[in-house]
Order: sequence, then C-alpha cells, then structure tokens
Amino acid sequence: MASASGCKFCASPVLFLLNFALILLLITAKSASASQERTKTEEFNVRPGGVVHSFSQKMGEYSCSFTYASQGGTNEQWQMSVGVSEDDRLFSCSVWRPQGKSYLFFTQFKAEVTGAKIEYGSAFSQAAVGGQKDVALKAEEYTVGESTVTHNEGKFRAELSKLTIIARTRHDEL
Repeated sequence: MASASGCKFCASPVLFLLNFALILLLITAKSASASQERTKTEEFNVRPGGVVHSFSQKMGEYSCSFTYASQGGTNEQWQMSVGVSEDDRLFSCSVWRPQGKSYLFFTQFKAEVTGAKIEYGSAFSQAAVGGQKDVALKAEEYTVGESTVTHNEGKFRAELSKLTIIARTRHDEL
C-alpha cells in the first residue's frame, strides 16, 4: 500500500530498509572484481511427490541449504542465489521461483545458513515478477531462528514461492 508520498515501501520502513540492504549487497557484489566472485545463482528443480529434497550452495566459508517436501503438479524450475558483501560482514541467500507463484503444495520447508547468524529472514507465497508484488506469508506460518527459516507445523498454509535470508557473518564479531 502506497503512502501519501507515493512510495509503496514507505508504509513499511523495515521492508524498505531490508530491500535497500539487499540492493546494496547486490550492487556491491556486482562491482567486485571478476576474480573474486561475490554472488552466484544456480537453477534447480523443485520436485513434488512428498519426498524430502534438498539443494545447497556454498560461497567461501558460508553455505545455504533449502530442504522441502511438496505435492501436486510437476517439477518447477527454481533458483538459489548466495552472496557475500564486499566487507564480508553479510551473507545473503534467496530461494525463489522466477515465474512468481508456485503451484506446488509444500508440506514442509527449511532454509539453513552455516557460518553466519540470521539477522533477517522472510518467506513469501508469491514472488514479485511481471508487475506482481511479493506476498509475505503470515508471521505465524514460519519461524526465523539464528540459522534457519522454517515452516510452523499446523500453521503453514502450504504456499511458498520465495525465501530470503540476510545473515551477519563472524567477521562482524571480530
């Protein structure tokens, strides 16, 4: 919902700051030299069938894994991006369906980072694409811990299209 100033993010200062931080992280990563990659994105298939599957990526000493089980439909192409800020203080992990909305029913999900402590984590039933907006899951549907973002049994409504994590690395504790 846009505020009187017309800024659609101003209604939620936290969302605005987190989006701003993520954009800065991506810009910083893009400006890093080619010999020192700061981000990477890989495609993977999310497969239905009720069986637990996992996909992981590593960036230096940090890693992110997405573990899930889903039902219905056919395989969907998803992506996972991981990145490290230029000062090595932030590690980000995003998992999403590029088409925006998943048609699978997720019975469970967990995103986990290693080597960093989660500062922000969020899950969405719809990812922003083609003029659509991100649609966040309700707070009671998932839990953000120090190293995981996971569904809440009995509260999660089986819709997932995107997960975002921003974590503070140990380099910040020195």
